[in-house]
Amino acid sequence: MNLTERIAYIRGLAEGLKLDENKDEVKVINAMIDLLEDMAYDVAEMEDIVDDVCDQVDEIDGDLAEVEEEVYGWEDDRFEYDDDEDDDDDPFDDDEPYYEVTCPSCNETTIVDEDALIEGGLDCPYCGAEIEFDFSELKEDLDALEDVEDDKKDE
Repeated sequence: MNLTERIAYIRGLAEGLKLDENKDEVKVINAMIDLLEDMAYDVAEMEDIVDDVCDQVDEIDGDLAEVEEEVYGWEDDRFEYDDDEDDDDDPFDDDEPYYEVTCPSCNETTIVDEDALIEGGLDCPYCGAEIEFDFSELKEDLDALEDVEDDKKDE
């Protein structure tokens, strides 16, 4: 039974009691039943609106997937995760570290693995610009740290 049917049932029960319509208590009960009936119609209308919006969002999602495939050359389903499937097919293996990289040209963020960092760069999947990784300063810092540790061992 939906809300409007339940309210109609309650209204029928109240009318079946054959209460005196002039008593204040009966007026309050009738007003509450009217309010519940109005609320039930509003909820039903909102449910219809939500259903329409969900349908529109599904259509937009499908259109966006087509655009992504056309523009980027890949399908969006590569990032879907299904709990029932074996984790061996998961492109983001928990044992391997991944890093977020922001393209300096378009400011979009993409996820890369350690191999891409070691290679020294990649092409942005969004705008095609080259993203380069420069670890020379990090290497210098690591070398300096090793020198300090070596000095401490010598003492």
